[in-house]
Amino acid sequence: MRCRRNSLTPLAAVAVGLLAGILGTVCLDAVHYLKYRRAGGTDSPLAWEFAPIESWEKAPDPGQVAKRLIEGFTQRRLPDGSAWLVSTVAHWSYGAAAGAAYGVLAGSLSRPSPVYGVPFGAAVFSGDYVVLPLAGLYKPIWQYDTEIVSWDLGAHLLYGVGTATAFWLLTGSRATKSARSAGGFRQDHF
Repeated sequence: MRCRRNSLTPLAAVAVGLLAGILGTVCLDAVHYLKYRRAGGTDSPLAWEFAPIESWEKAPDPGQVAKRLIEGFTQRRLPDGSAWLVSTVAHWSYGAAAGAAYGVLAGSLSRPSPVYGVPFGAAVFSGDYVVLPLAGLYKPIWQYDTEIVSWDLGAHLLYGVGTATAFWLLTGSRATKSARSAGGFRQDHF
């Protein structure tokens, strides 16, 4: 039996996935920024993205999760002054790490596709609505307004498609070059 294989190494799939996840996070944030602007916000995208967070009470959910992990590990309370840095790093790290996981999955396929971003984004969204209520940071999904859940789902679907498209684009020229130089995709026997 013959199977077409992608020539991407696992390490390359993780590295490209990390970068793709960062680009996907930009897509997710674009949806949230659009919602902010529609509600009357006037900050520029960069000012909005990197707005100061003065206390842990005002920190977004990624920062809250990171705070719990860091405080649980170190057994020390984080000062309010670290809320912005921890929250920002956690947000971008979560997007990049999920992209790395996508990279491993998509990199094992013979032909990654941007279309795979839809179920990936839906899985990340679903995971958030399972893990974060268990952590006490979210309410159960049925307790949210439909509009809030719709915006969040849309943002996560765009994250998934953005990540998958970036992965596809970043690996596409390499796969094409390899295929041309080898006269086609590498064939393996199982």
